[in-house]
Amino acid sequence: MSEVWAGVWAGLLGASALEQAATVLGVLGVGLMVRQNVWTFPVGLVQVTIFGWVCWQGRLYSEAVLQGVFFGALVYGWWYWTRGRGEAGRVEARPLPVTCLSGRERWAWGVGVVVLWAIWGTVMARWAGADLAYADAGVLALSVASQWLQARKKLENWLGWVAANTLGVGVFWVKEWYWFALLYLIFWGMAVAGWVAWRRSMRAGAVGREVAA
Repeated sequence: MSEVWAGVWAGLLGASALEQAATVLGVLGVGLMVRQNVWTFPVGLVQVTIFGWVCWQGRLYSEAVLQGVFFGALVYGWWYWTRGRGEAGRVEARPLPVTCLSGRERWAWGVGVVVLWAIWGTVMARWAGADLAYADAGVLALSVASQWLQARKKLENWLGWVAANTLGVGVFWVKEWYWFALLYLIFWGMAVAGWVAWRRSMRAGAVGREVAA
C-alpha cells in the first residue's frame, strides 16, 4: 500500500504545469458556477482548452472531444445567462432562474445519455484505438448531457455531474494522472454543493414569486 501512495505522490509532484493549471482553473470555474457567477464562463473556456490539449496528448480522445463540446456549451451558456429578449424583441440582460426538468424530459435525458455512451464508446474502441474507450465515453456522454442542462440552468445538471465525476476519477486514476483524478474528486464534492445551492436558490425564487403574486 505504501508503494501505491508513493507512486501517487510522485505522480502529483511530476505532473506538468498544464495539468496543474487545468486543475486549479477547473476548481475555480466550478466554484463560480455553484455561485451562479457569470465569470465561470471565461475561466471555463481557458480551462477546457488546456485540459483538452493534455488529454489529446495522452490519447484520451473522448475527453479531448468533450472539452471541445464544453467550449461550445460555455460560449452558449455565457450568452444564455446574460442576454435575452425583452419587449418588442429588444435584447436586454436578464437573470435566469433555476428550474427543474419535467418527468418526460428526465426520461429523454437518461435515454440520450445511454445511447450516446454506447455509440461513442464503440467508435472509440473499434476505430480510434482510444485508451479506456467505454469508460471515457461514459464520462463524455454524462458530461455533455449535464453541460447542456447547466447552460439551461436546470437543477438536475448537478446529479449528472456527480455520476460523470465518479467515473472520471476512475479513468484518470487508472491513467495515473493523479492531478486530474484529484480534480474530478473535487468536482464530485462541488457538484453536491452545487445541487444544494441551486436547490435553495430555486426554492427562494419560488417563494419570491408567490410573495410578488
